[in-house]
Amino acid sequence: MARSRTVVKNLVEYVPARLAASVARCFPADRNQATAEFAARCYAMCCPKRMGRASDNIMRCYPDWSAERAQRTAVASMKHLFSLALVDAIQLDRYVHPDRWWKHVDMQKAAKAVPSLQSGRPAILITGHMGNWELLGYTLSMLGVKVHALARPLDNPLLNRWLLGIREAWGMRILTKFGAAPEMQAILKRGEHLGFIADQNAGKRGVFVPFFGRLASAYKSIGLLAITQNVPIVVAAAFRTAPGVQYEVVVHETIEPEQWQDKDDPLYWLTARYTWSLEQLVRQAPEQYLWIHRRWSTRPGHELKGKPVPEGLERRIRSLDWLDESAHNAIIEQSNRESNDHARSSAAC
Repeated sequence: MARSRTVVKNLVEYVPARLAASVARCFPADRNQATAEFAARCYAMCCPKRMGRASDNIMRCYPDWSAERAQRTAVASMKHLFSLALVDAIQLDRYVHPDRWWKHVDMQKAAKAVPSLQSGRPAILITGHMGNWELLGYTLSMLGVKVHALARPLDNPLLNRWLLGIREAWGMRILTKFGAAPEMQAILKRGEHLGFIADQNAGKRGVFVPFFGRLASAYKSIGLLAITQNVPIVVAAAFRTAPGVQYEVVVHETIEPEQWQDKDDPLYWLTARYTWSLEQLVRQAPEQYLWIHRRWSTRPGHELKGKPVPEGLERRIRSLDWLDESAHNAIIEQSNRESNDHARSSAAC
């Protein structure tokens, strides 16, 4: 629950943000991007702890990279994040609208999926904190695809109302996370689509699936919704291809219900599958991923207890049929190493 906020505090945050946006709209996107990159470099110098976390995450995911390359990627990731805030969020409606959207958004790698999304068959659309996650639903809605995206409302109601107006300009609807389950089911039954950002840390109650070779907590709700409503999951991303508002939409895969229906643990298989698909998209443009977030901060119970991977979890990992035996072994060995590390650190204390 958000802490109580005063009108003055809301205005102090809202007014400068609107003024900054108004000033930014006076300049072309490439000029604003240069400003965003300068601000990102300043942030990187002023926040070494967060940048260190990003570099550490990158080194874990790309162990063959040098520390210098990881640092460069972390800074590039921050430049991309600032560009999203200072270029895309402010000027998206200027460049991406019905009269000229195709000049700024390349849909060729998503062309096969669009007719299915326009057919009236419901689907769950997922992406991660990569590229421009807002652009996907925004552009699809402009093409006549009915998309409802789940998002946490901002604590400041003035900022929230302003940004909602931008996000919902062409038909996409935003659902708050609080009490949305019945509405989500109704949306799918109407033949419409739900959008999720599906790479957040789900905490202790999540299901632990491999992500870059290391177990990470993922939300159960997306898989449960797909299974109970018998709808496919479409995994996609929108990557920046040039300075300014220039993007390419990539659909990595559509996971159909028949793919998970015969599995011993359909929820685990499906959650692991779309998480793996998100990983493949991140690998296409690691400099456009949000490496500063705490994706792997919650650890599974057996690691915290210093115990080996339980038989049940090992069996589920080995059921992931797109990975070979060496990949299964590497994931299990990595988790066992983390268990041993935790046991040693606990003993030392």
